[in-house]
Amino acid sequence: MGGVIWRRRLSVIAAGASLSAMAAIGVGLASVTSVPGTSGLGTPSGYAGAATIQTPASTQLPRQLVVPDVLAVIRTGIPASDVPKIRKLSGVRGVLTVSGGAISVGGKTTNVIGVDPRSFRSWTPVAAAGDQTLWTALDRGQFVAATSAQRALGLARGRSYPVTGATRAQLTFGGAAALGIPGVDAVVNRSVAARLGLVPNLAVLINAPADNLATLVTQISAVTGAQSHVISLQPTTAGTPGPLPVDTSVPTGRPTTYLQLYQESAARYCPGLSWTVLAAIGEVESGDGANVGPSSAGALGPMQFIPSTWQVWGIDGFGDTGTPNVMNPFDAVPSAAEMLCADGAAKGGSSLYSAIFAYNHADWYVNEVLAIAREYATGA
Repeated sequence: MGGVIWRRRLSVIAAGASLSAMAAIGVGLASVTSVPGTSGLGTPSGYAGAATIQTPASTQLPRQLVVPDVLAVIRTGIPASDVPKIRKLSGVRGVLTVSGGAISVGGKTTNVIGVDPRSFRSWTPVAAAGDQTLWTALDRGQFVAATSAQRALGLARGRSYPVTGATRAQLTFGGAAALGIPGVDAVVNRSVAARLGLVPNLAVLINAPADNLATLVTQISAVTGAQSHVISLQPTTAGTPGPLPVDTSVPTGRPTTYLQLYQESAARYCPGLSWTVLAAIGEVESGDGANVGPSSAGALGPMQFIPSTWQVWGIDGFGDTGTPNVMNPFDAVPSAAEMLCADGAAKGGSSLYSAIFAYNHADWYVNEVLAIAREYATGA
């Protein structure tokens, strides 16, 4: 095999990795995350009365979608012993390794990664994650491509192409989507990756939505050593956020997924606020209900309210009655929307920045929330 995946990107990383060249990799819409269960509402163990949202059985989306925050690449592969060390670092919630390499597809050089489709699906944008045909194709040993690569390579779905790595194979093109991974042209499953001779565990994606990423990058670099390239995929400097999508319609039904809950809460309880901001806060604070606390500061629930703050802002949402429950997403997400609204979030721009800062007093937090919100806006 003549090269290693992300050859163009590796030169950028070595030079300092500008954010424009290293756009967020594989960012999925975590706002559709659902807690396992049968149907309707469930109760997480240890939290009496806490309501969680279930995804209808007919959905094609995986149970939980996550956002990559940090990328580590080693040209010869991430040592297997390093992966559990990364996983144990403070703030890390998820780790995903992928194989990779530069191959030829129809005579054209192509960067490809090898993945376990069931694991990788959770790390892709919502449109890609929801396209069942892509994942069926990968399971069957076909290859899929980024939409831009499909155009550049002139690929036609269902057609077979000569693919050359360490060995030569004839692979069927199974479809294209916005994969959210700049520099990656195509994806195959791990079995096909092994046949093509891709570098095992070339890169690792790390999800750490509630951590200081500058510190985490340093910690990961200490684990992986001088031969690795480790970068944050989220911006680290403050800036005025641009326009984000606002849904002005207010559905009458009760939400059944976190995606719907964020959308309807923004529309009902803070007209003018983009649902992507609520979704980003929900991802950073609790992984959409996956980690409801208490935090080291005593924060609770899917939106991580300090008890004293909840006493001021906690409300019953979506027709619920009784004492507002910080553990209930139908109360917590609308309460977060109202709190943000009172701080000017619906005005957008610098007012939105200030409102998110008031929610959690840290510039890195605001920037990460806004970066994830922008990803949701482009991936919805």
